[in-house]
Amino acid sequence: MADGAGRSTGGAGRATGRRWPAYGLVVMFLAYAVGKGVFAAQHRLGFPGGPPVSDAEAAGYFLDASVGQWMACGSGVLGALVVLAAAYRWEVWGGRVVLGGALSLVVLAVLGGGGIMALDGFVGIGVGWQWYHGVVGVVVILLSLLVAREFFSAQRR
Repeated sequence: MADGAGRSTGGAGRATGRRWPAYGLVVMFLAYAVGKGVFAAQHRLGFPGGPPVSDAEAAGYFLDASVGQWMACGSGVLGALVVLAAAYRWEVWGGRVVLGGALSLVVLAVLGGGGIMALDGFVGIGVGWQWYHGVVGVVVILLSLLVAREFFSAQRR
């Protein structure tokens, strides 16, 4: 069921908002998690399709490569769960305040990671991301901001 603005409505007729940005962001988080999992299984740093990590950089990493990559994999899955929880208003983890705080942390993390990808992809700061990585960085930032806007504007309704 949908209202006049194209938003899906719940069974009780309440507007639940636009969810397509959340779906896109969940797919990107899960792709990130899978990529990190692949590199964790290979005991390598970096990301499939991303800039290569030199042996010197890998040797100076503060964690074992596999441990760091598995932690990053888990953060991708956790980010996807938080975005789904925000999109579907799953407030069972302590209510709106906790979910809003978790979503804010996800958006800050995306702004950091996506911002570095975009900055390096378009300007070049020495990391090695290319222009198409910059486009992905901008897209993931926009999706996260749309998810946050939908969540926080629904809290005021």
